[in-house]
Amino acid sequence: MCYQVDNAVIMAAGTASRFAPLSYERPKALIEVRGEVLIERQIRQLREAGIRQIVVVTGYQKEQFLYLRDQFGVEIVENNDYLTRNNNASIYAARSFLRNTYICSSDNYFSVNPFASEVDDAYYAAVYVQGETKEWCMTEGADGYINSVQIGGRDAWVMLGHTFWNEAFSRKFLEILEKTYDLPETADLLWESIYMAHLDVLKMKIRKYPADTIFEFDTLDELRAFDSNYIRNTRSRILAEVAERLRCGQEDIVEVTAYKTGSNAAAGMRFRVGRDTYEYPYETGEIRRL
Repeated sequence: MCYQVDNAVIMAAGTASRFAPLSYERPKALIEVRGEVLIERQIRQLREAGIRQIVVVTGYQKEQFLYLRDQFGVEIVENNDYLTRNNNASIYAARSFLRNTYICSSDNYFSVNPFASEVDDAYYAAVYVQGETKEWCMTEGADGYINSVQIGGRDAWVMLGHTFWNEAFSRKFLEILEKTYDLPETADLLWESIYMAHLDVLKMKIRKYPADTIFEFDTLDELRAFDSNYIRNTRSRILAEVAERLRCGQEDIVEVTAYKTGSNAAAGMRFRVGRDTYEYPYETGEIRRL
């Protein structure tokens, strides 16, 4: 059976706090990678595949996404629970659009266009990882459908990138989500966690891609490994200021990580210059040697 794709939902509500400090200054989806803004590249690839209706779910710094409506003709939906819930809230915010739908993360970079106007079944994109991994690992049964998902494993196909929901999958997932959405224990769940608990009724296959097709950057160091333009110029006002104050180059600031103080929003970043480790609280802008 073949499904005509109705639309795509791009989730862009989260704070992406691990991508410190760039994501503190602008949403991660609006970072430029190899000459293109991440979400703009994804919208272009969807359009090239014939997908006309594209819905962007916003939350964190939502006003920065408004230009997409005029420039690309996308629809904007707000996820007002982005600070108190995981990405299941973005699915819930876009629930009226879910039919034969691509569900995308706004921070993925696809080296080749993975989208098509027709899809043969519901699937989750995956790449093969050799050796130990902390990613979400999948196996498939004799019928071709995913029959197990576990966090961490070895020599496995791991979830990475977009997913396609056919109308039956969308309907069943929303039935489950709407029944459990108001339960306190659901708030922190990724939508994938909800899917993982209902593999018996939520049927989805693995769509396998070469390792050099789908990319995701969780940290500045990972982005630098992919786009060397960020080594000397991070496009970050904060890191430019830190480099000036410490009298070093931006390329000397490495191992940048976010830290939190009780909420989902990052309170600051830690980083290393030479042998020294520092802390930078966003609120005060103070540089502390640890």
